Amino acid sequence: MSNPQIRRRLAAILAADVVGYSRLMERDETATHAELTARWRNVLDPLVARHRGRIFKRMGDGIFIEFASAVDAVECAAQLQRDMAAANDGAPESPAIVLRVGVNLGDVMVDGSDLFGDGVNLASRIETLATPGGVAIADNVHQYVHGRVGVDFADSGHHEVKNIERPVHIWSWSPDGAVVAAPLPAPEPPPGLPEKPSIAVLPFDNMSGDPEQGYFADGITEDIITDLSKVSGLFVIARNSSFAYRGQSPDVRRVSRELGVRYVLEGSVRRAANRIRINAQMIDGTTGGHLWADRFDRQVEDIFEVQDEVTRTIVSALKVKLTASEAAMREVKGKVDPAAYDLLVRSRQTVLQLSPGTALEASRMLEHVIEIDPTIALAYARLSMIAFADYANQWNGATVENLDRALKLARKAIETDETEPQGHIALALALSWMKRLDEAEPAAERALALSPNLADAYVGLGNIRDFQGRHEDAVALYTRAHRLDPQFDMALNFLGRALLALGRYDEAEIAFKRRLLLAPRSDMTRFYLACLYGLTGRHAEARRYWNETMEVNPTFSVDHFRRALPYRDPHLIDRWVEGLRQAGIEIA
Repeated sequence: MSNPQIRRRLAAILAADVVGYSRLMERDETATHAELTARWRNVLDPLVARHRGRIFKRMGDGIFIEFASAVDAVECAAQLQRDMAAANDGAPESPAIVLRVGVNLGDVMVDGSDLFGDGVNLASRIETLATPGGVAIADNVHQYVHGRVGVDFADSGHHEVKNIERPVHIWSWSPDGAVVAAPLPAPEPPPGLPEKPSIAVLPFDNMSGDPEQGYFADGITEDIITDLSKVSGLFVIARNSSFAYRGQSPDVRRVSRELGVRYVLEGSVRRAANRIRINAQMIDGTTGGHLWADRFDRQVEDIFEVQDEVTRTIVSALKVKLTASEAAMREVKGKVDPAAYDLLVRSRQTVLQLSPGTALEASRMLEHVIEIDPTIALAYARLSMIAFADYANQWNGATVENLDRALKLARKAIETDETEPQGHIALALALSWMKRLDEAEPAAERALALSPNLADAYVGLGNIRDFQGRHEDAVALYTRAHRLDPQFDMALNFLGRALLALGRYDEAEIAFKRRLLLAPRSDMTRFYLACLYGLTGRHAEARRYWNETMEVNPTFSVDHFRRALPYRDPHLIDRWVEGLRQAGIEIA
């Protein structure tokens, strides 16, 4: 039942946003602000008044307008884009202000002079789908305005948009005839069950009474997933995809269906002083029936022992036999300093945020871990990966010397514990980017031997094969990584890249666009799509994705990209970039 205190009404909502606003402000903040203010005053405001609209929200480079009529909203949107284009042509000395405009018709909630609700949210999503200088409208708007406005909209298909469950049917128009790019593909169908016993471990609940201890519960969950991934007789979903269900309390049958696994492990962690208690239960996701439930109560310093006990219990319940080498690796578990374990877990949570600042913070934590206990190989491996990430992303003043540091740290990780797969992944990564691909290959293969369910290891080996020119082999490895970790967006990016190298453009486009569903702000995936569209003659879409690449990352450099990726074929990237030139895009 509706809350009687909330007023609602049906409204046509126009959402507009300035394309590349951050880049414009970076170039000339004063001139951009002055020009945009003048455009709102001289172009937008008179149009809104003429079409009986009401501006209810301004946000610097964005604006929301309410109309009682869908026809008024669409006519205002089209005229706004014509007038903005004319203003750009008439003032070439001023910054060019280009808008994207979206229109939706929906129910809105009224709070004073402001409006909220799905009707507003969807207008904002639709606006992002418009071409620069163009207008995108929802299908329900098109039904009202078709034949009633002097604008012909093109059917741009159904699109998946963030935080909206159902696909959105979009129609588009632009003064220059460009329309919205082909829609994103529908979500992938749920996978079938593997032949091996298959399991997903959901994030354990933090029952410590202190929300700040959530990182500790996450660390326990991640370590159990890592431990299970080393069992060749199991199929184990990776951390990224299991943690997509955080805070949802999902039906385990839904988890089973969506991830394509039969069993689901869930549980809780309670930490008090130096003791931990883990409650865990395993459920058959195909029936909802419980297989077992148990409690594990230990000192924090025995955390590795309790994780091993949880793994052995699962393996026993699923009647999986450990190989001799797997059993031997489980006999070397020892105690851990609680402070070192805390820092190790926190560093993982920090580095997952992927930014220059978090890379520095995680490095400091890991260096402290090594000061406390220099026998923790994972700390060296993670430091190696951060050194590489700084270099690849040009963070924190990184130079090519970062690769030398990454190599030394990876070798130290392996020297400390040869059975730690992350050390071998770090070694393969450093050697790959130093273009020592043949040396990198056995390191990646060793990581897979140690952890047959580790999606990162499949990606690492896939990258080496891709850089070597063995693109078909890379496709198979990336596909396997994506099956183990459906939420790992980088696997889709790499899969698309290998398919692009093979000239399988339709499949590459699907992979890249599925990646954008998971990582909407990716500059690299947009760059690949721009190249792909240029090579296939879809030049308007190529230009759109190139412009979006520069909007997301104004410092994006094709030259750095060409120098950094260690392809054995020196001409492969040039062939992709040729697509940009065919689309009329000038590359500095």
